Amino acid sequence: MSGARRPTHMRTITTVAEMTTARDAAAGTVGLVPTMGLLHEGHLSLVRRARAGCDTVTVSIFVNPTQFGPGEDLDRYPRDEKRDLALLRDEGTNLVFMPPPEEIYPPDFDDWVEVGGPIAERLEGEHRPGHFRGVATVVARLFRIVRPDRAYFGEKDAQQLRVISRLTADLGLPVEVIGLPIVREPDGLAMSSRNAYLSTDERSRALSLSRALAEAEQSVREGERDASRIRAAARRTLDAAGVGVDYVSVADEKTLAELETIDRPALLLLAARVGATRLIDNTLLRLPRIARSP
Repeated sequence: MSGARRPTHMRTITTVAEMTTARDAAAGTVGLVPTMGLLHEGHLSLVRRARAGCDTVTVSIFVNPTQFGPGEDLDRYPRDEKRDLALLRDEGTNLVFMPPPEEIYPPDFDDWVEVGGPIAERLEGEHRPGHFRGVATVVARLFRIVRPDRAYFGEKDAQQLRVISRLTADLGLPVEVIGLPIVREPDGLAMSSRNAYLSTDERSRALSLSRALAEAEQSVREGERDASRIRAAARRTLDAAGVGVDYVSVADEKTLAELETIDRPALLLLAARVGATRLIDNTLLRLPRIARSP
């Protein structure tokens, strides 16, 4: 596809049956951007990439109840459907799938999907039991309903991206999963719908996450290879800002197995609580290239 025209009409769909009919009628390649709404520039960057690479762009807006644990923010998760639809219309979206929970999880639903191993059981999997079961199930369900050729996800949810890639491969789903870079505010804060929860003071303290990542990148550039020192330094930065730490991980980029020595590309992953708001962020720690002798 060489570049699709922006559509003159955007269709909003709320039922699986209607989505199935719309998919059957869709021309060319179909791109899917799954979201939970309250869209920001990070989401819109995915929509633009889908628009550039696909003939039909579908965006789902669904606050998935099965990926929230007890005491989490399902009931107060920020929503603004009118604003979301206006943004998607401006971006040239063809189809917006906005189903109620009973369309995704009908009364007789019992088709859960789980991804095992350290890629799903550590980090978010450990701190949010059942979270990835909900994520994997809803994504598999959306893939089966929308039948996209390509699906676009942000790299801020690095572990989620790897879980989705694994389930797609394990289930043999004919979907190309594409991860795109984190989009940040000018001051470095990773864009997130949950940023709407932050007070002015909390937002200032939340910058400690991106600051810890930048400090780690600099340390690796300067020759630090001890992962425990990288983890300890990141914790000090978060602690100094009065941020509660869930985890600081230096892990293999592909498997998410924890590393003791940074001898390959590694992900530094953070999860922290700023007031009542839980935020995640990450960066890839790349080893400097060594110039070869002529």
